[in-house]
Amino acid sequence: MMRSSRLDRQLRIEGWNQPALENAKIGVVGDNDSLASYYVMSASALGINQVLVLAPVLDPTLIEIAQKLNHRFTLTHIEGFFTHPVMAHLFEDCDFIVDLSQYGLVNKLLIEKGFRENIPIIRGFCHQTNGDQGFKVFTYLKGREWQELEQVISEHNLPNHHFDDAVLASIVSGIVLEESKNLLMNQQPSEDLISYKRKTISSPHGQPRILIVGSGALGVFVGLGLIYSGFRNLTFMDPDVVEITNLNRQVLFYDAVGTHKAQTLSNKLNALFGTGSNALVACFDRNSDIASYDVVFDCVDNFESRIILSEKSKRHGKVLISGGTSSDAGQIIIYNPVDNDVTPAELLGLYDIVEKRTPETYHRERAACIYQPDPSVIMTNQITAGIMVDSCRMLIDGQKPANVFYDSTSSVRF
Repeated sequence: MMRSSRLDRQLRIEGWNQPALENAKIGVVGDNDSLASYYVMSASALGINQVLVLAPVLDPTLIEIAQKLNHRFTLTHIEGFFTHPVMAHLFEDCDFIVDLSQYGLVNKLLIEKGFRENIPIIRGFCHQTNGDQGFKVFTYLKGREWQELEQVISEHNLPNHHFDDAVLASIVSGIVLEESKNLLMNQQPSEDLISYKRKTISSPHGQPRILIVGSGALGVFVGLGLIYSGFRNLTFMDPDVVEITNLNRQVLFYDAVGTHKAQTLSNKLNALFGTGSNALVACFDRNSDIASYDVVFDCVDNFESRIILSEKSKRHGKVLISGGTSSDAGQIIIYNPVDNDVTPAELLGLYDIVEKRTPETYHRERAACIYQPDPSVIMTNQITAGIMVDSCRMLIDGQKPANVFYDSTSSVRF
């Protein structure tokens, strides 16, 4: 009963096949970075119960979350690197293999295994080349001996020092998990190489004061991304309490049903990372004060609050990073008062949408997150939140991030 309640929001997705996830066994090859750990945590939240990982190390914080989120979850961790063909027997009973490594030897060995044994190989990794940083994801199936394969082979043949970024790793793991879900549910994985690239970001300068409005799935992953990026002056705002149906995507609330989301999220991050974030258990409305903040994240789930966030950010000249998700898509809209006058609410036409709502649908004066039994899943929230944090880092670094629209049903995705 608890399992079905925890997974309720994804079980509402049309055509969803939860048993296909629960009965699968997935092999993962990782490296000495955070990517495999992020994938394991998200897979557990999705309801995948068996994962075998060959990697020299896993992040204990992310693995602890994975184990507490899903009590049926079984992780087999073999410490080491994949360096010889004989090691392929470890994955003999796996449905497919996820290659999150950063050395060419294993990339080639796994693609050869996929070709020879007709086993799908999902390849995902972060990269840094020629002043750019980004990631690539490609799903190899026998018959896809395409030129794109040349772009997913790592430069170094053997394990070596490589670029690692926890925010990009979070996005990559979300996309790889989306591809995993598609394979297990007999849906079409992407036929294209999925890629994302922007200029190299330097280390954060100073500590901007950041307000995150909304402490649900987007807020959780935005908080994690900001903490991993070195930001410490964070305040989370949300009036709502944790419900069991939140737990398929709000990964830090595994033991917090009934508590206030904002306070719990702040406490969890402070305990896990030794930070000093703050919480406001309140609705964001026209009386909310944002004057003391430098950057505002819009992680709410209703248009009314989003309108007020847009108006206040424009009035006070604040950077606003607005994110929204559905079960198969996400959007990230950037408002930087230095560069433009169009707010997310104006760009998305939210005023017209709200005016057409009846009073019974939503009480206009209450600008708070409301409980709606809409389908929702971890991947789009994780990916969208990651792009939101990356956009913030770009702004602080002096770059101009573009608005991003993610569509999980499209081969190119972005």
